[in-house]
Amino acid sequence: MSTESHLLYSQLPAIDRLLREPAIEPLVAQHGQTLISELLRRLQAQARDAIQQQQRLPAWCADWPLALRAELARQQRPALLPVFNLSGTVLHTNLGRALLAQPAIASVADAMGAAVTLEYDLDGAGRGHRDRAVADLLCRLTGAEDACIVNNNAAAVLLMLAAVAPGKQVVVSRGELVEIGGAFRIPDVMRQAGCQLVEVGTTNRTHLKDYRNAIGEQTGLLMKVHTSNYSIQGFTAAVDEAALAQLGAEQGIPTATDLGSGSLIDMAQYGLPAEPMPQRLLAAGVDLVTFSGDKLLGGPQAGIIVGKKALIARLQQHPLKRALRVGKITLAALEATLRLYLQPELLAQRLPTLRLLTRPQRAMQDMAERLLPALAPRYGEHFQLRAEACWSQIGSGSLPVDRLPSYALTFTPLDGRGATLEALAERWRRLPQPVIGRIGEGRLWLDLRCLEQEGALIEALSA
Repeated sequence: MSTESHLLYSQLPAIDRLLREPAIEPLVAQHGQTLISELLRRLQAQARDAIQQQQRLPAWCADWPLALRAELARQQRPALLPVFNLSGTVLHTNLGRALLAQPAIASVADAMGAAVTLEYDLDGAGRGHRDRAVADLLCRLTGAEDACIVNNNAAAVLLMLAAVAPGKQVVVSRGELVEIGGAFRIPDVMRQAGCQLVEVGTTNRTHLKDYRNAIGEQTGLLMKVHTSNYSIQGFTAAVDEAALAQLGAEQGIPTATDLGSGSLIDMAQYGLPAEPMPQRLLAAGVDLVTFSGDKLLGGPQAGIIVGKKALIARLQQHPLKRALRVGKITLAALEATLRLYLQPELLAQRLPTLRLLTRPQRAMQDMAERLLPALAPRYGEHFQLRAEACWSQIGSGSLPVDRLPSYALTFTPLDGRGATLEALAERWRRLPQPVIGRIGEGRLWLDLRCLEQEGALIEALSA
């Protein structure tokens, strides 16, 4: 070791001495000696590395308490950060999908801070069923005989297949063998559930006779899968649920539909593209319908199965149900969300998902025109800022070919370099509350459809 290095190492203060410093003692009292000592050792290691590799002390060694507070802030920064979702995708899977309504948030807070009647029957003071309260609401809203709740829609499909058709054949149209996010494929789910997939029809055309000809002694379920994340157009044919349900009833075989992002309301009444609704499929005779809680429904992540009471009972009694069941937090949020649907006249204001999807373009244009002069002084030297019309998408596989007219702020680099845009986007992602936009057509777009706190955005981008 050189004399210079030895001198630098000797300038590193001992942990015990640092813990006794007046500026550090309050941190020890607040956070405990174990954590503070660990962070100080981490800082010491960083300083030693700098001496070894660069033959100098880091600049922060001039103020160890300040460096410690910075390290403490980094260490305590949560992994799940709130962000400004200006990507143009309302139900963004990577950003947590649906925002919960205030009643749902309040219900979750209550459930987290107290003992609750999760599986406790107040009438008999015995054990109840955790799905019961939410299941009753779902039955009221959809007309189902019963309902079952698990942790996501993929789990709902898995449980349904495993409980209804174990070791048997499940007949599905080739045009409905979808793959959803994370390379999760319907054929893989079939295999994991112990079912044998029987493909019928072709990619673009499937007829009722295809299902009928596939039925045999080993047929356990006739199934349809809503192709919510892609669209086949042109020379097509598909079997509707009513016809398939009638065939199933004639043959004594249950029928099921996986709706994925199923909506409990007629989206068309709000000027949005229509989506199939569970209550309409049940009325058409389908025995079981599965859908998500955190997509168009606007609630927490959950998988929901509604349908015939006898079949739901088989799901509830299956061993997989315990592995896939949800906890009190999910049930509290889902129940509060479903109660909003009992007041349909207020739904577009109280349910964030529907409120964001139905925002008029003019409101977002007005917002863009307010934001433009507020941000131009900060960014006008290097970017051309404009308010521009654009298109949003619903997201999470819902209505993939449909777009919503929106408005955005755009930032076009005056130097014409894509690297300048990438650097700006990265800088915004590193903000205390990251700003998530999208890059396209030579500029960075901040789609304002999901922005409801424009003052907070101005503050974040003006810092």
